[in-house]
Amino acid sequence: MKTKALFFDIDGTLVSFETHRIQQSTVEALTAAKARGVQIYIATGRPLSIIHNIGQIETLIDGYVTTNGALCLKGQEVIARHAIPWSNVETMVEAATACDFPVIIVGESRCVVHNFKDQVDRIFRVGLGVDNIDYSESIDDIRGEDILQMTPFVDETEEQQLMSLLPSCISGRWHPEFTDLTSKEADKGRGLQAMAFHEGFHISETMAFGDGGNDIPLIRAAGIGIAMGNAGTGLKAVADYVTTSVDDDGIARALRHFQVID
Repeated sequence: MKTKALFFDIDGTLVSFETHRIQQSTVEALTAAKARGVQIYIATGRPLSIIHNIGQIETLIDGYVTTNGALCLKGQEVIARHAIPWSNVETMVEAATACDFPVIIVGESRCVVHNFKDQVDRIFRVGLGVDNIDYSESIDDIRGEDILQMTPFVDETEEQQLMSLLPSCISGRWHPEFTDLTSKEADKGRGLQAMAFHEGFHISETMAFGDGGNDIPLIRAAGIGIAMGNAGTGLKAVADYVTTSVDDDGIARALRHFQVID
């Protein structure tokens, strides 16, 4: 069946961890797909406020699955929104204080950091180029907003202990030093499904690309799920196809393989 919609993770899929840019081959491939009438969607763990590294293709994008599916947008229209209960947010803040780890709390308007540590700056500003989080702001500055995601800086063992305290949340890890927590109603796969239902295309007409653990629901949900060559083994195991890496024309090669473009 003809592919009508493409869904892309950002970090490690569209954007290189090495160059922090989108390969020119990817820009050209997505431009060609768009010219054929294929819709292009972002499916990312990033909240909208820190999606700042896809300017090369911004004009091609039809919609956004953000914060791992907690907020899905088509233009200004909200397609899906799933907030974390404040009781779970308060539990997270208490745990971060007691166990002395930092956590990014994502509200509707912006991100704040509770119990800031240098690793937040090292990973987000230096490593991912996110330079618009005001470390002086606190949870009180977004109190009353829907909380879409929480990102605690914990290892996998600590994550398991933490999740036992948060019955309304699920975890999607894509980095060894932190994980993203969202409402149980939200993941990238459900975001893809919500967008497909809203736009009227069948799941079999979708193709998705990813590289991290939080992309597993996306890859499973898509008509064709593609793992980047730099993806982890867990994601590759559930993918329909493994392409080359983000730095080796992975997206362009896969789109040609499946004849989405010439």
